[in-house]
Amino acid sequence: MEKRTALITGGGSGIGLTIARAFALAGVTPVLAGRSKARLEAAAANIEGAAFVPLDVTCEESVQHAFSHLTTAGYEPDILVNNAGAAATASFERTDIATWQAMLDVNLTGAFLCARAALPTMKKRGFGRVVTIASTAGLKGYAYTAAYAAAKHGVIGMTRSLALELAGTGVTANTVCPGFTDTDIVQSSIQNIVEKTGRSEKEALEALTKHNPEKRLIAPEEVADTVLWLAGERASAINGQAVAVACGEIM
Repeated sequence: MEKRTALITGGGSGIGLTIARAFALAGVTPVLAGRSKARLEAAAANIEGAAFVPLDVTCEESVQHAFSHLTTAGYEPDILVNNAGAAATASFERTDIATWQAMLDVNLTGAFLCARAALPTMKKRGFGRVVTIASTAGLKGYAYTAAYAAAKHGVIGMTRSLALELAGTGVTANTVCPGFTDTDIVQSSIQNIVEKTGRSEKEALEALTKHNPEKRLIAPEEVADTVLWLAGERASAINGQAVAVACGEIM
């Protein structure tokens, strides 16, 4: 994997930052992308050889500008990790149209825009990997997450369709579907449960992990290792798959 370049959206923190570190250790040049230039700059400074590019995945113009910059700077990605995402919770009837659209924009349309921008160079080179971080919510759904689950189901369907078009090109497209992972987003969800229900943090955590046979959060490193495998040369036969990283949770 040496001499490859990986673009990781949402790379300034959480799972994305952990993935970037894993790539760097494998000899891949990680390019961190996200909306906060300051956060990206600080994160990249702590990863040897890393670069960064400001990017709003929900804006087509921003995606086009970022990829143009990467081409000029010599950082066209061989590997794209669509990690940027957000999760909003509400009952179905209390989910307003703004929340619904926001979940589709960042989790689904963002992955579409970035993949579309990355594919021409990948196909020309005869090698490429598009790995999108989905969720177990994209495989089964959970209560109070209709908009998020719909977006994650959508990105899995998009990836499966894309994989069929890419067959024989040397480019693959797959999704990784983690269960609840130990990130700031999940910690915020725990605090939200505590504030809204009066449960303790322990009880809130138990509620989130009740479907996990091991009754624990997934470690970001476990997600990163799966992405690293899918991005490798020897994963060329893995295409159009939704790989669950969920301790055996039944989908």
